[in-house]
Amino acid sequence: MADIDDLIEELKQKRDELRVRIHLASKEVQEEWEELEKKMEHFSGQAKQFADDAKLKETGSGLGDALGHLGHELKLGYERVRDAIKD
Repeated sequence: MADIDDLIEELKQKRDELRVRIHLASKEVQEEWEELEKKMEHFSGQAKQFADDAKLKETGSGLGDALGHLGHELKLGYERVRDAIKD
């Protein structure tokens, strides 16, 4: 579970860095940001539920993989937003 916690912390850091600059971005980038924020909220909630729910230990591998995929998608999205703001 430490991997998920580390990923969440990394995503939060990326998000915080971008949040202060997002108002300078194009409308398209701002819309992507809004979608990422919704996904991050969902990801954080699912990860916490995953960590707190003892029943998931038996079937956690598949769910853990799905959370890892969503986390990776968020990371790539934040990187796209960062790159768009740099231009």
